[in-house]
Amino acid sequence: MVNSRMSSAMRMKKEKNAACGEHGDELVRCDEMHVLAVDDCLIQRKVIEKLLKTNFVKVTTVDSAERALEVLGFHEEQSTCATTNAFKVNMIITDYCMPGMTGYDLLKKVKETKCLKEIPVVIISSENVPQRITSCLAEGAKDFIIKPLKLADVTKLKGHIKPPKDVANVSASASSGGPVSSKRKISSGRGRGKMSERRPRVDGLTSV
Repeated sequence: MVNSRMSSAMRMKKEKNAACGEHGDELVRCDEMHVLAVDDCLIQRKVIEKLLKTNFVKVTTVDSAERALEVLGFHEEQSTCATTNAFKVNMIITDYCMPGMTGYDLLKKVKETKCLKEIPVVIISSENVPQRITSCLAEGAKDFIIKPLKLADVTKLKGHIKPPKDVANVSASASSGGPVSSKRKISSGRGRGKMSERRPRVDGLTSV
């Protein structure tokens, strides 16, 4: 009985890890994967939420692009965002046609905002219009999926999810005004410079 429960728990754990997948050499933790779903239709939001939650992904749903920007911490007046909120979203799925601000408008806003642009955006639509698809992909969308969203689409969606570590690094870099790695390179370069200055002095002393 106990062995049966243990084997069942281990099987569920393996399935959970398999659902999350790997990005490079790094296994992404499922409890850190967070998708923001944007659609003015309640039924569509429920479908997206159900499909992704079945695959151990946290989902936040909103009914408009404007509300999505609020969740992302975007401030229109300053054209900036609260990066602590951006850390938590690893992918945005948005409907193309919505009242007011469209999914295409949301895509452009995300891609032109420094602290949000690395978050992958997937567009969904009930209309298969080639010009729209081309425009969205040109603006940086990872994919354009025709509704209704199906279970078969989930694997494709999971492949677009940005690892939490990568999103956090990019957002932290944007808030500090530059790449984090470049500071390390500069500091290490200075260290080498100091060592190279000392060596001639030591050689000079030993020769005397």
